[in-house]
Amino acid sequence: MALISSDVERTIKFYQELLEFPLTEIIENRDYKGSNHFFFDIGNGNLLAFFDFPGLDLGPYQEVLGGLHHIAISVDPATWERLRGKLEMAGVPHQIESGASIYFKDPDGARLELLADHLGEMYGARVL
Repeated sequence: MALISSDVERTIKFYQELLEFPLTEIIENRDYKGSNHFFFDIGNGNLLAFFDFPGLDLGPYQEVLGGLHHIAISVDPATWERLRGKLEMAGVPHQIESGASIYFKDPDGARLELLADHLGEMYGARVL
């Protein structure tokens, strides 16, 4: 999964500092000079990748039919509680559903969900 970042520093601050997903690498995008490809460790052996495309004026993220709806990331319940508190302290608008899902948007408008279940489970039911 790769998303677009309109501001690399802001994206790093949001994902690494607020959500505690370590930045693992920043490399130059081989397809567009001056662009970066960077990655965050979101746990369970998964990375979330971003590109920035300075000078292309791609406009803000838009949710469209057939496009990305949201990214669900499993975290353990203690981490979920801690991150919920951090989102509240940072003033990030969010919505809690079923007592185990937090929905919110990143700085570029991509919708995220933190799910307080182990990977392969959803609301206590095995899905994997």
